Amino acid sequence: MTAEPRPLVCLPFAGSGAGFYRAWSRRPGHGVPVVPVQLPGREELFSEEPFTDVADAAASLAPRVAELIAGAPQFAIFGHSLGAVLSYEIARELRRLGRPGLAHLYVSGSPGPWTGRDDRATGLGDEEFLKRVQEFAGYRHAAFDDPSLRELLLPALRADVAMHENYKPSSNEPLDVPVTSLRGADDALVTAREAREWRKITWGPFSYRELPGGHMYLADAPDVLLRALARD
Repeated sequence: MTAEPRPLVCLPFAGSGAGFYRAWSRRPGHGVPVVPVQLPGREELFSEEPFTDVADAAASLAPRVAELIAGAPQFAIFGHSLGAVLSYEIARELRRLGRPGLAHLYVSGSPGPWTGRDDRATGLGDEEFLKRVQEFAGYRHAAFDDPSLRELLLPALRADVAMHENYKPSSNEPLDVPVTSLRGADDALVTAREAREWRKITWGPFSYRELPGGHMYLADAPDVLLRALARD
């Protein structure tokens, strides 16, 4: 009998929402049950205040994740960039809450949790802020070129960036789950050495994998990533 595929809980990167991952669910042929997690301040939760602290976000989101995968004996968590540190802290919080079943943690496009960023965007004026974020991410969403949309979207993006730039890990105690660190082979923001720093967060198996593309490889070629995750 073929085992049911594990649900993949997906955490957004800075400025994005669950809609990015909902599109993955509509892509045929990969067989990965994608479970997007929405953050406040965007899409259907636009009216809610965005998180400003990773620890607070993890404490709030972990019970939500437990609800989303209720009934699944095993599940995996995936997060890219800001989503990587959110995923890591949610994994820690789920363990603290005694929620079993986390079978794999995928951290993407991120240095290890102890490595901060020297160049910061927090506190800059709007145009300089967007320029700096574009340098970090390697892309600029067209919505930020529309003044009315920019005004709507900037608060959540600013909150996400500040949350990421001010992040400090909640603990140095390793997890006991398998961890895979993923990176675009041409990522100019996160080096291979930095991506491998995630080895230190677990007593369990660790793997490092490069996929074609730059920092936003998961947006440019989602099917490549989804097929790789499906093989796991």
